[in-house]
Amino acid sequence: MSVRHERPGPVDRRVRVQGLPVDTFPALPPEAERGAVRRITVVGEEVLSRPCREVTTFGTPELSALIDDMFLTMYVADGAGLAANQVGVSLSLFVYDCPDEGGIRHVGHIVNPVLELPDPGDRRLVEDAEGCLSVPGAAMEVPRTDRAVVRGFDKDGGPLVIEGTGYFARCLQHEADHLLGHTYLDRLSKRDRKDALRQMEERHEDVFARRALKAAQLNP
Repeated sequence: MSVRHERPGPVDRRVRVQGLPVDTFPALPPEAERGAVRRITVVGEEVLSRPCREVTTFGTPELSALIDDMFLTMYVADGAGLAANQVGVSLSLFVYDCPDEGGIRHVGHIVNPVLELPDPGDRRLVEDAEGCLSVPGAAMEVPRTDRAVVRGFDKDGGPLVIEGTGYFARCLQHEADHLLGHTYLDRLSKRDRKDALRQMEERHEDVFARRALKAAQLNP
C-alpha cells in the first residue's frame, strides 16, 4: 500500500511494534538495515492474482531474510505496507509501517493473517484515496471500514493480534486483500479501474525513478 504521510522522525515515542508499545524506535527499523531491495511486482503479473500459500515452517533464516528484504523494499517505495507476493513470493505474509487515526505509528510483520471486520451493524465505511505499490502512480477512492483486526503469527510462530483504526485499518485490509490474490483495483468499477490504469501508464516511469534514487540512498 502506498503512503500519504510524512515518515516519522529519528525517534518516535508514540509507536507500537508487533502490537506492543515501545518507548523509542528508529525511523528505519533493524529489519530494513539488514535487508536487500527486491523488485516490486506490477498488476497483471500472475503472482498477484492468486491466493498466497500459508507459511508452515517458522523461525527459518529464509523467512527472516524475506521479512528484512520486504521492510527495506517498502521504504524504498515509500510504502505503508507490503505483501510477500508484491516481491514475487507467494506466501501469506505482510509487513507494515503505518499511522492510525490517533497518530500512533504501527510497525511490524504478520504471517498467515486472518482479517476480522466489525459486524455489519457496527461497521462504518470511510471512502478515501488509496494507492498500491504494485499499481505505481495511481490513486483512487476506495471504501474501507474504519476499524480492522488481523490475527496471525510472528516469524517464530508466536501468536499475534493486531488492531487498526483509520489509515492503519485501511492498510490491514489492503494487505489482507493482496494475500487473497486481489488488489484494490478489484474493488473499483470498470470505469474507475480504467482510470487507475491510465494513471499508472502516465506516471509509472517517474515512480520507478524515485524508487531507484531512494534505493541508492538507503541501500548504497
